[in-house]
Amino acid sequence: MPKKILEGVAIRDSKDKTVAVRVESKKLHKRYKKMVKIKKTYLVHDENNDIKSGVTVKIEEHKPFSKRKAWIVVQNIAN
Repeated sequence: MPKKILEGVAIRDSKDKTVAVRVESKKLHKRYKKMVKIKKTYLVHDENNDIKSGVTVKIEEHKPFSKRKAWIVVQNIAN
C-alpha cells in the first residue's frame, strides 16, 4: 500500500525536530452540496530543523515517532 503524500504550509516550528503543518482540502458537503474547506494540522518530523514558519512543504506518512507525530518532511517547496 503506497504511503500518503500531502502538501501544506508550516505554521509553527518552535519545537526541536518538529514542525506543525496545516493541510487544506476541499470536500463536498453531503446535505448542502457545497464545497467546504477542511483544515487539518499535522505534527511532522524535521530531522535537521530546516523548515521555518510560512514555508510550503510536502509530507509523507511514516512509522510513528511519538504519540501524535507520524509524518516526515519529504520536500521543501520554495515560495
